[in-house]
Parts: sequence; structure tokens; C-alpha cells
Amino acid sequence: MKTLSSRDNPDFRLLLRTLQGQRAPGERGGAVRVALEGVHLCESWLSFAGQPELAFVDSDRQMQPEIAALLRALDPARVRLCTPALLRAASQVVQGQGVIFLARAPQPVMPERIQSNCLWLDRVQDPGNLGTLLRTAAAAGIDCVFASKGTVAAWSPKVLRSAQGAHFVLQIFEGQDLVALRARLDIPLLVTALDAAVSLYDAALPPAAAWVFGNEGQGVAPGLLAHADLRVRIPHSTRVESLNVAVAAGVCLFEQLRQVGRPQ
Repeated sequence: MKTLSSRDNPDFRLLLRTLQGQRAPGERGGAVRVALEGVHLCESWLSFAGQPELAFVDSDRQMQPEIAALLRALDPARVRLCTPALLRAASQVVQGQGVIFLARAPQPVMPERIQSNCLWLDRVQDPGNLGTLLRTAAAAGIDCVFASKGTVAAWSPKVLRSAQGAHFVLQIFEGQDLVALRARLDIPLLVTALDAAVSLYDAALPPAAAWVFGNEGQGVAPGLLAHADLRVRIPHSTRVESLNVAVAAGVCLFEQLRQVGRPQ
């Protein structure tokens, strides 16, 4: 283990750059480096992918049971013990948990054909919404998520915190042209819409579908909506105009589960 006390340390500067969404100087292409803050996310990473590139730990908390357990599982050469003030300077939460991992985001292989239940996200911009969408998709048994250009970065710190480990059981494809992706579908494209749509509870939902959920203010783009095999709406009180996108996804995905059981 190495002990850090200065913001000028190269490893700590790399952590700060990652938290700010910046690449290291001279770094081009390849997997994006991500910062995972908190005990639960770090435990999930160890279970999912093994060792991180680096682990930054509050030196005053290293004997706390949860952090001590993490340290026992880590390669000591990857651990950087930081003074409390130094780690607080990097933390993006009010009450940090004393541990941050640096790791590389997975790069899944794009499938030639799309045949199983999946989530398509069209320009979802709020990190909390995206994190909740990913967590909901994982809970509903979905394996793949396709996010359009204009969607908030899936591996950003706020999204990671909101998703609470869902990233590690999903294949996430970012920057997608969803209209072009339609040609790869062997299952129906289902879109939530307010107009020319059937009630979710009257629709015979297929066992596998590509579910599309759109931008918080504009909904699904017209060009993508035109390719829908089925448009569904969620009946609700007229006292509100629409549902939050993450709530809408939860209602739809679990109605599908209720109708057909666990998706294919």
C-alpha cells in the first residue's frame, strides 16, 4: 500500500480527472475509466470484475469492518491510503464512505441480432433517471440496454450511485443510432406514447420486446416513434400530464412480467 497526502500525487490527480469526466493526458480511445464511490459499488465491482486499477481508501477508516473486508480482497499494490481531508476533496457525496475505486468500464460486443427483452433509451438526460432505469431493468431480468446519442453518460458517478450496482449485470451500449438499430431487431419495438396508443393494461404484451423510453421533456423522437410495432400508454389521473420516465419503465416492465412471466 502507498500513502497519499498531496493533491499533486499523479494517482490522485488521475482520480480527480476521472471524477470530472476527463481522460488522462495523451489517452485516446479504449475503455473509459470510471470512479466507483462507496462500499456497495466497490463490493459489486470486485464480484463482477475483480481487481480495480486503483483503490483509494480513507486511512482513518481502514479498520472499519466493511472497508477492512474490502482491503483483504484487494491487491495491496493497488491500494492508496489517503488522509481523510484528501479523500473528502475527491468525494462527490456529502457523507462519503471512505473508499473510491478506479476501473475501466466494460466494452460489450454489439449483438448481430437482438432477440431478447431489452431497454432502449432515447436522450434520457437526468443521471438519477438513468440510474433508476438501469436498476429497474436489471430487476426485471433485462440483460441489454441501448442508449442513444444525447443520453447522459451511463458510467458517470451520479448514474453509478443511482443504479446501485445494476451496471454490473447489464450490457450497456451507449451512443447508439436507435433508428438504425431497428434493423437488428427480431422482436417487436414497443414505445410509450400519449397519442394513438393502446392502454398498457389492454395490450397483449409479447414475451420479449425492445422497450423504448424517451427524453424527460420531449418523449420519444418522432423518427423512432414511427418505427414502433406497438404504442402503449399508461392510464393515470389527469391531475398530472405524464409520469416520470423511470416510473413509466417500471410500470411497463413489471406489467410485462405479470402477463407473460420472466421475459426471454
